[in-house]
Amino acid sequence: MKDFVIKTYSKAELAMLYFPDANSTHVAVKHLMAWIKRCKPLYQELQQAGLQARDKTFTPKHVKIIVEYLGEP
Repeated sequence: MKDFVIKTYSKAELAMLYFPDANSTHVAVKHLMAWIKRCKPLYQELQQAGLQARDKTFTPKHVKIIVEYLGEP
């Protein structure tokens, strides 16, 4: 498997990396966002980094924060 790269990912793309067995990208995104919201420090740090609920992508900064808390997918 290739090394994980910190870059811009769509929410669906990153979610599918974390949940490759999900039935759909929609389900994977719901699972990933549930994980993020349950981890209060992670969610707060992402908000401070400018993440908005309506955003369709995670910036490299957002991805780095997510990986710090959740590990690489």
